[in-house]
Amino acid sequence: MTTFKDMEDSLKKFIIQEQSDAHNIKTMNNAKYNNIKVWMDPSKTQEQHVVIRISISEATYSLNDFSRINGGLGYEERHVLKWFGRYGIKEKLTELWNFAENNKEDK
Repeated sequence: MTTFKDMEDSLKKFIIQEQSDAHNIKTMNNAKYNNIKVWMDPSKTQEQHVVIRISISEATYSLNDFSRINGGLGYEERHVLKWFGRYGIKEKLTELWNFAENNKEDK
């Protein structure tokens, strides 16, 4: 089964790869992406969602269409939205949502 850590690693690798093709490769700070966090909290809302934190920025996105529900990620948001569109990401996040939804009573 896919884990939140797997998704964090996937997003980190994707953002670093996306930025490695950019002209600012010499000034890129890869360590900034060591603290990416991905989680879900079904107890807060019934809408399927994912929360992503990069550094001090945080945003919540709908799993239905990946529209932003609240927050913001600044410059990195464009990379996150592209990552959402990658093959299998929506399915993996939906699997995690279902797991979190089924286990929310255990908390």
